[in-house]
Amino acid sequence: MKPNNILSLLPVATIILIISSVLPGTAATSDLAREQRLAEQTVDAILDGEPVMLEADGHAFLGIYTESATEPVQGAAIILHGRGMHPDWTQVVGPLRIGLPEQGWSTLSLQMPVLTKDASYYDYAAVFPEATPRINAGISYLQEQGVQRIVLIAHSCGVHMSMAWLEQQGSGDIAAYIGIGMGATDYQQPMRKPFPFNKIQAPLLNIYGSDDYPAVLRQAETLEPALAGINPASAQIRIEGAEHYFDGYDEELLAAITGWLATLKKQGNRVPDPEINRVHP
Repeated sequence: MKPNNILSLLPVATIILIISSVLPGTAATSDLAREQRLAEQTVDAILDGEPVMLEADGHAFLGIYTESATEPVQGAAIILHGRGMHPDWTQVVGPLRIGLPEQGWSTLSLQMPVLTKDASYYDYAAVFPEATPRINAGISYLQEQGVQRIVLIAHSCGVHMSMAWLEQQGSGDIAAYIGIGMGATDYQQPMRKPFPFNKIQAPLLNIYGSDDYPAVLRQAETLEPALAGINPASAQIRIEGAEHYFDGYDEELLAAITGWLATLKKQGNRVPDPEINRVHP
């Protein structure tokens, strides 16, 4: 089913006005002016997929929907980018949103809240909650397309934002959660609280590079003994030689994700049976 491509029907000036509009009485702490610039640049450069406008907290934001190119369709993945980026970013996000449809997964890549270019991890912590209504809007959109099985994939700062959503709502609306480079922060800015893994019942996959940030490597060590308690199908995969942005390792990242997803039963957004074999690093 094709998305309702609002962007194709509106001039750029109107799109910018929509994105920057905020309902009376709604306080926004993210940088909507920068977001509108990112949206304009991103839409102009899209070659695969269709831009769609979704609504959260009284303002519209950009998503890119790409239908599965193969049958049978496995489901759909919501993809969240890292700090200050956009839904077609060339590192991690863009390759996944284009590559997964070739493996039977539709994708919906969402624009996450952004701040100024020099904003730190602690600056972004204040806007993590703003991601929650955006993720909910993405889930609603996919459900309207008839999608029964939704996977949430987040990279870097997108992991922090998705964890704010999970802490508030749990994992009942998704079939699986995939974190890429989980736990990334800035120098001398450690996480203020641990991730709410106790709120996750869906299978969880943590993917990281052997040359990833020290905070990411420490998170993987901490998470390893807790995986089985989250879900029997949970796992960690370390990609040798890769750093935080997986430059030159797009194929390995895609293969790790699709390989793990293939081990999960196709049963909608429900926790799989304990008999499913766990993927080992």
